[in-house]
Amino acid sequence: MTRPESEETPVRRAVCPGSFDPITNGHLDIIARASKLYDEVYVAVMINKSKKGLFTVEERIDLIRRVTAEYGNVRVEAFHGLLVDFCKQRDIPAIVKGLRAVSDFDYELQMAQMNNGLSGVETLFVPTNPTYSFLSSSLVKEVAAWGGDVAHLVPPCVLEALRERLARP
Repeated sequence: MTRPESEETPVRRAVCPGSFDPITNGHLDIIARASKLYDEVYVAVMINKSKKGLFTVEERIDLIRRVTAEYGNVRVEAFHGLLVDFCKQRDIPAIVKGLRAVSDFDYELQMAQMNNGLSGVETLFVPTNPTYSFLSSSLVKEVAAWGGDVAHLVPPCVLEALRERLARP
């Protein structure tokens, strides 16, 4: 059955939330995969005033915009408060989360059930590419701070920003 020409297809939107301090190749893999499944993908950068990040929210947004520029359907915005409110304001019915291990699932399942109960927003779990199953922003920052090579774990502009930020005087 074909639709009448006057009936528009709704835009399919999803959000990939996180702190992204900094964005890693694992994050980028999930965002890239979501961008193939949805018409619009929002990358929601969480503002947590009680946490001191390595990069400011503005710096994280800039880095994410740079590394997702090749995807024409990715938008990057900051948010604070409840993710479901971010979703409601933008008519986003789905959250896309990457899962690295069973331990991620335990926590993320509780969050997914809470979000669905609060607003009906669905959560889709995407298994992380095995190449990135161990990867976290915290681990990248720790290894980089000790002078370890993280070039294969983050996009080039993020590597440059890490080196500048962590350069020892």
